[in-house]
Amino acid sequence: MPDGRYDLLVIGGGPAGEKGALTAAYFGKRVALIEKSPLLGGAVANTGTLPSKTLRETALALSGVRARDLYGVDLSLRRTATVADFMRHEQRVAAIERVRVLDYLSRARVEVIRGCATFADPHTLEVQTTTGPKRFAADTILIATGSSPRRPGEFAFEDPRIADSDEVLRLERMPRRLAVIGAGVIGSEYACTFAALGVEVHLVDGHDRLLPFLDGEVSEALGAGMRRLGVTFHWNESVAACAAPAGDGDADVHLKFASGAGLEVDTVLVASGRVSNTAQLGLEAAGVALGERGVVPVDAQFRTNVPHILAAGDVIGFPALAATSMEQARAAVCFAFDLPIKKEVARFLPYGIYTIPEASMVGETEESLREKKIPYVVGRALYRENARGSIVGDRDGFLKLLFKRDDYRLLGVHAIGEQASELVHVGLVALHLNAGWELFHQVCFNYPTLGWLYQRAAYDAAANARPT
Repeated sequence: MPDGRYDLLVIGGGPAGEKGALTAAYFGKRVALIEKSPLLGGAVANTGTLPSKTLRETALALSGVRARDLYGVDLSLRRTATVADFMRHEQRVAAIERVRVLDYLSRARVEVIRGCATFADPHTLEVQTTTGPKRFAADTILIATGSSPRRPGEFAFEDPRIADSDEVLRLERMPRRLAVIGAGVIGSEYACTFAALGVEVHLVDGHDRLLPFLDGEVSEALGAGMRRLGVTFHWNESVAACAAPAGDGDADVHLKFASGAGLEVDTVLVASGRVSNTAQLGLEAAGVALGERGVVPVDAQFRTNVPHILAAGDVIGFPALAATSMEQARAAVCFAFDLPIKKEVARFLPYGIYTIPEASMVGETEESLREKKIPYVVGRALYRENARGSIVGDRDGFLKLLFKRDDYRLLGVHAIGEQASELVHVGLVALHLNAGWELFHQVCFNYPTLGWLYQRAAYDAAANARPT
């Protein structure tokens, strides 16, 4: 007999698991959340989203990058900053987030079960707890176990000079010369963070374009900004061999590329993708199918091939962002229990890239519109021509809006620069309202604000749409 029966069992205490559990609990469902780690919050609180973004802010503060741009004065502390200085604020923010998650779950009366869960059958989970194995059953089960860094065999991760994107937070000393393998979101963000602190950073990737899902103009501007920060790109390169000579820790790591070129650095950060955390779940006992890299395939309602078993977040693959993971889990639970708050997944999901400069987008890109053969008009507004942009000292940022040419309905929003991930939300709401450029002509924005960029970009689009 099971030790407990629930309406919903959630496996994983990260953002998807938390929001899925809370959504069901708010509507009176009996919910338990199972987490094998002693720390709640998943990658968001412990290894990924919040730590990396907090480190970015710490890097900007310690390096004086913003102060140099604003006042022309170098206030850098990087020459005396230790790794402990670098990590202190990150540890504080992560701890606050873990307390918040536990508090929310407690107030919603979600039972938290500590231990490693494995499917015994399609409705039953066996959990290895500190007091021995226990079984729990539920009508519905949500898999929200997240993902882990992929660890290619070329790298000796037991060497302290070589780290994956989770381990980078535990560096014992600041690198002098860092190679980041993989120019995805995680690799690009960490490359910027360390470059801002004066570390010599080399970003190595097998492609020829930075973050290809971004609008091409934004991708190009981001690459230019990263080069100004000091990041050196090695495009169309892959690591064929990594030699880490034994020694006192000061010896360089030797990277050999497939092209025959090479690179010597004192630290290597491998950020070459992630693998879904499904290997220990015993999904075969439940009949759940798996895809490549352990990804759990789901339908439009986040059901696996076993309809009462749901999956959301990193474990189902791209886009694997905190915000989208939360949205997926909320929607999955609403679909499963026919809850009234969500009848569909949000039509537009924003992307926030916490590089230096920051970038964010939602909706169509110029490339996607050309591929779909949709006529469009572009409106741009520059930070350096905006009063708030001048105040914060951002000379290179811009907002770019894409409108459908026949009715001037908003199709895409792209921002790069200070607070880009906040700025994009105005356009996100406009997209959900199916609004056109007249919305930005009619509203009144606080002054001086970056919000004014929307009005300027809408006027620019109107001017560009006039017949020549």
